[in-house]
Amino acid sequence: MTIALGLEHESYKYVLGVLHKFKVPFDEPKDIRLTCGKNDRAAAQLLIYSEDEMLVGVNGEAAFYERGPIDVLRVSVEVPGLSQGRINAKLIGLVEDDDRQLKSDMILDQGVIHVEKKRVQPVWVEVEIDADAKPGVYRPEISVYRHRMFEDEVLVGTLAFEVRVLDLELPRPADYSFYLDLWQHNANIARKYDVVLWSDRHFAIMEGYVASLAELGQKAATVVVSEVPWSGQGSAFDRVDPANMFEYSIVNVTRRADGEWAYDFGALNRYVELCEKHGIDSEIEVFGLLNIWVIEDAGYGRVIPDLDDAVRVRYYDERSGTYKYIKDKGELARYVSALEKNFIDQGWIGKVRILADEPADLERFRGRLNALRVMAPSFQYKVAINHAEFIKEEGLLDHVPSLDCVAEEYDELMALKQGKEGKTLFYVACAPLLPNTFIASHLLESRLLPWMAWQFRLDGFLRWNYTVWPNDPLNKISYHYPFFPAGDTNFVYPGRDGKPMLSLRYKLLQKGIRDFELLARYVREGGDREQLELRLRKVFLWNDVKELHPNARKRREELFSLNEEDYEEIVAGVLEALAGVGVAGKS
Repeated sequence: MTIALGLEHESYKYVLGVLHKFKVPFDEPKDIRLTCGKNDRAAAQLLIYSEDEMLVGVNGEAAFYERGPIDVLRVSVEVPGLSQGRINAKLIGLVEDDDRQLKSDMILDQGVIHVEKKRVQPVWVEVEIDADAKPGVYRPEISVYRHRMFEDEVLVGTLAFEVRVLDLELPRPADYSFYLDLWQHNANIARKYDVVLWSDRHFAIMEGYVASLAELGQKAATVVVSEVPWSGQGSAFDRVDPANMFEYSIVNVTRRADGEWAYDFGALNRYVELCEKHGIDSEIEVFGLLNIWVIEDAGYGRVIPDLDDAVRVRYYDERSGTYKYIKDKGELARYVSALEKNFIDQGWIGKVRILADEPADLERFRGRLNALRVMAPSFQYKVAINHAEFIKEEGLLDHVPSLDCVAEEYDELMALKQGKEGKTLFYVACAPLLPNTFIASHLLESRLLPWMAWQFRLDGFLRWNYTVWPNDPLNKISYHYPFFPAGDTNFVYPGRDGKPMLSLRYKLLQKGIRDFELLARYVREGGDREQLELRLRKVFLWNDVKELHPNARKRREELFSLNEEDYEEIVAGVLEALAGVGVAGKS
């Protein structure tokens, strides 16, 4: 029997697919050398392969296989000089991509997994470096032990990688300058855990998801204040496997028996306070009041006849004992005005942004915007756009062009943003195909996106997904292909214990945001930006930003490096320069 062990970079993605030869599918263990600061992380992947089926465990618990005696392998990680509580070894789960192949993505919470014969089991090994860690070189040692039934364990092998810690403390995620905006879809969380929307149990579960966002440095809290603003993401048109992706209002509206209106903002305020508790306190992004998605063929049209937008506010009518929708523009104005007053009373109005998602007709959008301004004069606005012309529009504070728009109209975007007070981010969604964060994407693309924000002199990155899961995400994340490539809808998975299961894409995005902070800090502290940009040419392989547009038909290897060592070398140079032991632009 053959058991093989390998060591790979954190961006490694195992594929169990159509060309699966019966041999060890990885090379000799990589020589991995990572440079970190304090309050930082370092990670690698252990690969385990056996010619026979096996159980692989990472938490030291006893394990037996229900079908009979098989090998049980245990992974143990120690880092001499660091406390055990800061060392994590977690099993990596495979998910089915749109091409029907199984690919690494889930970072599992379970301690033991059954692995079929001639299949690799990847293990995520991560070392957290405390703020008070001593500078120096650490060598995480990964030992794998084997036994069967009641035998004593025997050592299969030991692998190690190097982590060099410099005397430089990185900021907490809450203090990051990188502006991350991942939209939260909290009604979907309630559905997956079968809990009452906005109940105490729902809030308890949401806290784990908010905490995971905070670990990335998330800046914005998402609230939805009307019904189904995205009209189900077009799921009604999927006649094969539609999914429930509806988002419902966090505000409870009642028309009392005396004809007066009552608005319950309790859940909204509670969610904002929950986000603030975890350091997500820069922005409250409000969906459901502007540029509602209309899908007339499926029945998702306008509700208020004299309003040129499809705002859908549901209320309970005490007189009739029935639920209805506001159909009068004046009654909508009362609701919007009350919402504005709530934000003012809470002291939040300065960080409220009314969101518009991909408006297409500028003239029509202008009319919708003006109508809302009359209802609530103190609101400020943020818009995700596909065309640079929207930046010219007066009254829009924050702008988020798509990557396609950045690639096609970069010079115009840079000119138009001059003198603007708000933030300018960029986003990717179901397009472009690369760089992106799909299951099919190279994992380094998730790390690359924050680097691109720095290169393009933008404030950060936005994505519409975090938990927009299809109906059974733990078993089938592929959904509505080719419109939504697998992974387009999520960065985390619904863990069975009520907490999010992270993904490799989450981890590489986290690494890229940390890299952005280092690049930005280097320049702030007097580093030569031009020299650093020259150094980045080892990662950014395009000659003209227009090559990033899909029309250029470039392959990923023509646009950016797929060698993780190129990224690590640049970051190590920046860390050394900041710590006073090197020069960022060294070759």
